[in-house]
Amino acid sequence: MARIGKSFFDRDVDVVARQLIGTTFIVDGVGGVIVETESYDASDPASHSFGMRQAEWTATMFGPPGHAHVYRVYGLHWCLNFVCRVASAVLIRAIEPRYGIERMIKRRGTEKLELLCSGPGRLCEALAITKSLDGISLTRAPLSLAAPSKRPQLVSGTRIGLSKGREAERRFGLKDSIFLSKKFPSKRKV
Repeated sequence: MARIGKSFFDRDVDVVARQLIGTTFIVDGVGGVIVETESYDASDPASHSFGMRQAEWTATMFGPPGHAHVYRVYGLHWCLNFVCRVASAVLIRAIEPRYGIERMIKRRGTEKLELLCSGPGRLCEALAITKSLDGISLTRAPLSLAAPSKRPQLVSGTRIGLSKGREAERRFGLKDSIFLSKKFPSKRKV
């Protein structure tokens, strides 16, 4: 598998979100295959960067491509985004666990593989992702990204849990994956 470099992220966020599906993502020896993503940019009312508004906690979204943007949602769960071009990022919603599964089970307190990393908060807990990784390069240790050997079949749909921008089809997933945070209502291929 070929490693992914910074130039991969210096592109349109929707393109990156689709092409991350099937990518192997590992944090300090723990991880798996990305099976679900969502895209956000400054033109999107659901984005933290909507209208190019900036805050201390969103600073990494305005930094260079190829870095992690980690934030807490509802004051409870960490969420991981991959920064693309200025004010755009891909939320990593779910992975299929493949590496360091015993550590994931211990961190999450469940042995159900399909529940280990199915959702942004669960994924961050399983991979021990916290604010300490905000701003870190996605192309250097302890993180690792490797492109799939072949392009997987994708499905798309509307994003989850939003009050604004709900209608935008900016959620992408691996077709027929049992590790998604939520099934896609229609199996529309991308």
